[in-house]
Amino acid sequence: MAPRGDKMIPNRLEAGIVPNDHVLSAMRIVFWDFDGVIKDSVAVKTVGFEQLFLPYGQEVADRVRQHHEAHGGVSRYKKMPIYLEWAGETATAANIQHFCDRFSSLVQQAVIDAAWVPGVREYLLARHASQYFVLVTATPQQEIEQILRALEIAHCFREVYGAPTPKTEAISRVLQHLKCPSGQALMIGDSETDLEAADANGVSFLLRRTGLNRSLQARYSGPTFDKLNHE
Repeated sequence: MAPRGDKMIPNRLEAGIVPNDHVLSAMRIVFWDFDGVIKDSVAVKTVGFEQLFLPYGQEVADRVRQHHEAHGGVSRYKKMPIYLEWAGETATAANIQHFCDRFSSLVQQAVIDAAWVPGVREYLLARHASQYFVLVTATPQQEIEQILRALEIAHCFREVYGAPTPKTEAISRVLQHLKCPSGQALMIGDSETDLEAADANGVSFLLRRTGLNRSLQARYSGPTFDKLNHE
């Protein structure tokens, strides 16, 4: 596992900004996160959580927003019990599911409508036949499958893993059943959770820079990108 705190976080790939697809094209398998990597949809979910808990007061809503922004890539099923406790609600399985369903109804179409991360859609469509693309996300399985179909990119992914499957487990499972050395695989993400999943499997990491991961950017020495420019 890469060190945390104030230490630089190393990576198996050479550090630097990625101006084209040379980092990606060399890899047999590419694991993609979704929010913040394929669609600029992180803010959409922030708004969704705020709206869901605003009836419990602005202080609760602000606390939920701050926690959500600090824990990108974590499943809503892990976050929701915390938020329910802050709101004075009981975190029973039924109540957690109820609030998760309400959250889904608030954000799903907004995620579909969110802006694409520049260059990503083009790369997916151009290279999905020659590389093995796998989606790993904290979004629930059924929901992400619906989103991918609505965006007409479901065919770009050979495998899709949503919650409740952890990203670390999904990556491990794919590497094992494809008998692929970790050096031939890359994870593209925007959060500490994504980096940890890559590190746990010895997979290289490509960080998408956003306004919410500046702390991670400052500590990470591997390759990064804002727009995925490629030729």
